[in-house]
Amino acid sequence: MYKRVFLVVMDSVGCGTAPLSHLYGDDGANTIKHIAEATGGISLPTLEAFGYGNLTPIPGVAAVSTPKAYYGRADELSTGKDTMTGHFEMVGIHTTKPFKTFTDTGFPKELIDLLEKKTGHKIIGNKAASGTEILKELGEEHIRTGAMIVYTSADSVLQIACHEQYFGLEELYRCCATAREICLDEKYKVGRIIARPFVGETADTFKRTPNRHDYALSPAHETTLDALKQAKYDVISIGKINDIFNTCGITEAHKTVSNHHGMETLNEIAKKDFTGLCFLNLVDFDALYGHRRDPQGYKECLEEFDKDLASFLPLMKKDDLLMITADHGNDPTWTGTDHTREYVPILVYSPSLAFGDLGTRSTFADLGQTIAENFQVESQNIGTSFLKELK
Repeated sequence: MYKRVFLVVMDSVGCGTAPLSHLYGDDGANTIKHIAEATGGISLPTLEAFGYGNLTPIPGVAAVSTPKAYYGRADELSTGKDTMTGHFEMVGIHTTKPFKTFTDTGFPKELIDLLEKKTGHKIIGNKAASGTEILKELGEEHIRTGAMIVYTSADSVLQIACHEQYFGLEELYRCCATAREICLDEKYKVGRIIARPFVGETADTFKRTPNRHDYALSPAHETTLDALKQAKYDVISIGKINDIFNTCGITEAHKTVSNHHGMETLNEIAKKDFTGLCFLNLVDFDALYGHRRDPQGYKECLEEFDKDLASFLPLMKKDDLLMITADHGNDPTWTGTDHTREYVPILVYSPSLAFGDLGTRSTFADLGQTIAENFQVESQNIGTSFLKELK
């Protein structure tokens, strides 16, 4: 048994078109390949050594014959291509009905009217928008009028942006909790309500703060995380994992302000003695570069992660296991600003392991099944463990 398992999600770093990609308008999408192509190649020596270049052609990342890790890719079983669907599937939930999105239309008038009535605040915005651009557009009006900025994205989210000083952080949280309650109604059932506090005085100086808070739907049933917690194992979340799972199955949570901070936190956790799972999401890839269609920024963020990963590896012990994956794609060369339905990578490393090809897995849930088998806890009904393939 591995005493500690580290599961790292490179949020949105897909690795190529999957069988159902065409149903989502994503036939031909390949996040990592197209980032490298658009920027003249990418340098990821740590991931290259793990066998990353064996999964798909990546300019600058070679395929290797004797990698340091097991490598493979996974297709998504669930319907959708969003954050919650991907993460939920990893730990045993097969989502057949996608979460509601309001990307093209904004939220219905009756929902906006109800939210205004129950919070006591007027609403401006109500459209799909970049979180930074909508602050430039409406931030000054928000300060002047006190109206809440409500917007959505390609994800199943209702986001409320308000100024920490002029509106108040606790008032923003109260309004988001109210929105969560309203959006339990099947007509409006989005996956997450997100509080987006910001500071600054003018359109040119507005800046979002680290005090974001997500109000997510709880998983539809118990997951591998719940099974681990019930068996008295540690389940340590870093980044937005705790919000994604609405605290379900989590024993210890750590917030982060960036990918680099997330990896620094991972290092600190690795220096401690625990038995169980440490689950990290690195959201900057998706939020800062994928949705904003910024291949150069995405490339630089990936290269930073590769260096951070190299710093983490010496902290691993022989009975530690590292899994690196993604939850969907977000090809920055693709049309629009939506996620892309793609295969995701699976890279598995331990100082005590050799290397091998895990092939193409039929579901992200193989990760959760492997973790469940390792700790001998009850697993869900989807996915196949690859624990016995690791030698």
